Amino acid sequence: GSLEPVIVTDAFVGAVQGVTKLCPQFHLALQSGSDPVLRRMKRRYNTAQFLRAAQRLRTAFPDAALTTDVIAGFPGETEAEFEQTVTFCQTVGFMKMHVFPYSPREGTPAALMPDQLPKHVKDERVKRLMEVGAQLSKAYRQSMLGTVQPVLIEERRRNGMLSGYTPQYIPVVLKTGAVGEIRPVLL
Repeated sequence: GSLEPVIVTDAFVGAVQGVTKLCPQFHLALQSGSDPVLRRMKRRYNTAQFLRAAQRLRTAFPDAALTTDVIAGFPGETEAEFEQTVTFCQTVGFMKMHVFPYSPREGTPAALMPDQLPKHVKDERVKRLMEVGAQLSKAYRQSMLGTVQPVLIEERRRNGMLSGYTPQYIPVVLKTGAVGEIRPVLL
């Protein structure tokens, strides 16, 4: 499940570090890499706390894959605040980013906030964050090249190939094996 980064304490990391059947893929919902935007969103954390949470997980699980959700175009988000988000995502080095444009939901305080951004600005920011996310994902996957990882084979494709995932949720395609098997694979 998704963890708010403020609960990724040393005690939490110590507890999960001892779990032998834990996949080192953690989803921390960032939402924004700008502290003023996080405050406007009424989030209970800031970027410094988020970064400490990510560092704790990477210390305990050196090959941890961190994934996140990011919202582009929250009401009042300036170009500078958006750039803070871009830079922060690069600093954390996510393995995967789920990027969404802000969309007002009836009955929420944010829907009534001034400075709602036009669709073309939100779309442009989503596109940029998705490009950053693709670059970060590629860099993470390349960092795992040359390592041997257990792969859970999940399905046989129409072309006869098999597919599955590493514990870090890296997709892998194999020629041999059986669905349900965990197989060591040199990436």
